[in-house]
Amino acid sequence: MGFLSNGHHEKVLVLKIVMVVVAMVSSTAFGAGNFHEAFEPTFGGHRVQISGQRSEQLSLSLDQGSGSGFRSKKEYMFGRIDMQMKLVGGNSAGTVTTLYLSSDQSTGRHDEIDFEFLGNVTGQPYTLHTNVFSQGEGNREQQFHLWFDPTINFHTYSIVWNQKLIMFLVDETPIRVFRNYEDRGIIFFPKNQPQRIYASLWNADDWATQGGLVKTDWSKAPFNAYYRNFNIDTSNNGSWKNHDLNENSRKRMRWVQKNYMVYDYCSDWKRFSQAFPPECKHSRV
Repeated sequence: MGFLSNGHHEKVLVLKIVMVVVAMVSSTAFGAGNFHEAFEPTFGGHRVQISGQRSEQLSLSLDQGSGSGFRSKKEYMFGRIDMQMKLVGGNSAGTVTTLYLSSDQSTGRHDEIDFEFLGNVTGQPYTLHTNVFSQGEGNREQQFHLWFDPTINFHTYSIVWNQKLIMFLVDETPIRVFRNYEDRGIIFFPKNQPQRIYASLWNADDWATQGGLVKTDWSKAPFNAYYRNFNIDTSNNGSWKNHDLNENSRKRMRWVQKNYMVYDYCSDWKRFSQAFPPECKHSRV
């Protein structure tokens, strides 16, 4: 799959687009944040390992004993979160690697914004699962395959969350925008509860790979995922406050959704046979 077909003009345009994307990714090659200062383990004990001279790298491990995870020490009310990640390589079937935001789940009415990476057998693509929860209600899933192997190198995964939208980005390419349509009477949008940043690596072979048909091969354990170079921008003058699609980023998102989207809740007639969630009628790019 690619942006365009044959011809000199198309090749030049592809090169220009790649150069723009590379430039934008370079601009978000953030200074290495200190994991010790900003985050704390949530489970897994020794399976959470922080390394590097400035504690700028973190690894999570999964074995038959446990998975592992961490979270931010602070809560955030809107902002931009960027994290470089390298996912479990080889046979990762049954495993789920995550990066997400969540408010206090003990209330039963929590808000949440999800990146979940569903592992697969060797040679088959990961499924990138995204979801949004508001007041304990979710069911807003979109899923994608990636246009690269996320296990070979680090890639930057970003969430922009402001008053008007939630944007999911991969290497600065937007893959999904979830908008606040409160002005149109649609109140499903997380906007009242501060959220922490969470990440985890855990076993979900009851559903993660081909609906649970492929189980985790524990002979391949331990499984490892890696995080580094995070950036958390909640500054009052941050560009995240008014971040939105422009003409170029809109085209890139259309390309992703045309070629790599594998599930969209707003197209699932069987699941929503009575009525689609109200924001679906406004959700087209």
